[in-house]
Amino acid sequence: MAAEDSPRRTVLSGRVHTGYAAHEDGLVVVEDGRVHYAGPRSGHPGGGPGERRVLAPGQTVLPGLVDVHCHGGFGADFSSSAEGPIRATLGSFHRQGTTTLVASLVTASREDLLSAAPRLAALTEEGLVAGIHLEGPFLSTARCGAQDPAWMREPDLALAAELVDAAAGTLRTMTFAPELPGSRELAELLVARGVVPSLGHTDADTGTTDAALRHLEALLSAVPGGGAPRVPTVTHLFNAMPVIHHRAPGPVPACLRAAAEGRAVVELIGDGTHLDPFIVAWAFQLAGADNIALVTDAMAATGLSDGTYTLGAAEVRVQDGVASLVSNGSIAGGTATMLDVLRQTVAAGVSFDDALRSATVVPARVLGLSGEVGSLRAGALADLLVVGQDLELSAVMRRGEWLPTGPPH
Repeated sequence: MAAEDSPRRTVLSGRVHTGYAAHEDGLVVVEDGRVHYAGPRSGHPGGGPGERRVLAPGQTVLPGLVDVHCHGGFGADFSSSAEGPIRATLGSFHRQGTTTLVASLVTASREDLLSAAPRLAALTEEGLVAGIHLEGPFLSTARCGAQDPAWMREPDLALAAELVDAAAGTLRTMTFAPELPGSRELAELLVARGVVPSLGHTDADTGTTDAALRHLEALLSAVPGGGAPRVPTVTHLFNAMPVIHHRAPGPVPACLRAAAEGRAVVELIGDGTHLDPFIVAWAFQLAGADNIALVTDAMAATGLSDGTYTLGAAEVRVQDGVASLVSNGSIAGGTATMLDVLRQTVAAGVSFDDALRSATVVPARVLGLSGEVGSLRAGALADLLVVGQDLELSAVMRRGEWLPTGPPH
């Protein structure tokens, strides 16, 4: 084999966590942008040509983090910014350890949604994002959160089909309120078009929520295909929902029970702002890490200083890292990265193994990408982080290439 045809090869040795298990004396072998081996050193000879890196004491190799709910960051808003700033923002997220993310769009006018979707679809085709999440427009005006109620509406199947078509096969999930008339038909359209339905921004009672989740589970389980069955998701559990009351429990208990039974995956914004740390740890105890996807709900101010930013068309003020609408003070997305969320979740009392699984393995499964991202195993894309004992970031590799943060130091 000619020298120029030799595989690009990197061998990392030290502590390795594959997303499923930790190996104190581990090895990761990367060839041509994919993981060739990840596991105990004793399972692979580790020889051959290529770059060799020995981790420093206290360092660990982790899978690249996966965020299925992100509206922007580093100055760009996925709903309203131009392609150039969005590209720069995606690069910044990758360098901060979120090597796979879904671009979320807030509720907006039909014209704005149909304009934003093709732009993000093109970036998906390039592999810069993992697809699109539509957070609306079929949401409850009683639970609009930071979203504009002027553009919320009851499910419109013609509009839904237009949005799916505009995304050109890249729409991964859509959030809707199950109590709205036409929501069952909307769910059927989404599943038929390969989109995972997500309940959220809802004022539904417990019975309505439970019935909707069982309907979604039945729809998704009937979809042919190999691997683990797909399940519905719940958009940022607890947020933009009624609080639990002992005589009117609302949607949260139904969502937690469905998750505990493996019938749904619930998102948690574990950034220390959207949820009390006790609630985060409690949700892990009730639902289990395999049924939780940690998310950021990040907006344009992520990675930047306090100031005034936008979320779609809304003006947002960020003070002490907390984003809120200028108009009414509602929390308006997050300003943490996925690595920040991972740290906060561990600080809340969740075991590192569980928190990592919910930041990698589970969201990858939600996207149907378990064989590609979210874990270190043979055949997967070589997306990985090197972190210190306090989860400080040392290096990021994406698709087998060290990003500008450089190789581990």
